[in-house]
Amino acid sequence: MNIVWHYLDKKMAAINALKDYSNMEYIIEHTDEDIATIHEKIESPRSSVPTGMPNAHNPKAIEDRLVFGIDEIDVLKERYRQALEYMKWFKPAWENLDEDSQFILNEFFVRDITKTEAILNVSEQLHIERSWVYKKKEDALRQLTLLLYGI
Repeated sequence: MNIVWHYLDKKMAAINALKDYSNMEYIIEHTDEDIATIHEKIESPRSSVPTGMPNAHNPKAIEDRLVFGIDEIDVLKERYRQALEYMKWFKPAWENLDEDSQFILNEFFVRDITKTEAILNVSEQLHIERSWVYKKKEDALRQLTLLLYGI
């Protein structure tokens, strides 16, 4: 094992992976739509806007628009590839967690709510005191970190 792995903050990395989860889902669900929108932009003729001002003629305007569109599509495809890779790595670990651990981690790190709201939600849902919520959160995070990174 490489010595660098001893100094990697695996807990923080697991938290960041949790925070990226909803973004990766969004990318996977909407990339096709985004690519279709760019294709429409590329293929549709540009309308002229009569402003009364002389028009600066760019003989390569159509080519520039095509190249820009192709570059955008390439970026979207790369993001999609990375999102699929992320899900292939993250999903098995997430699915190995029990329901309570998933709920706790979702409340603290995935949903866009305050820490206080997360504590109250977990406390209410699992019928435990606040002090136990912190312990359960740390246990769930430790378990996810172990599933993602090993030792």
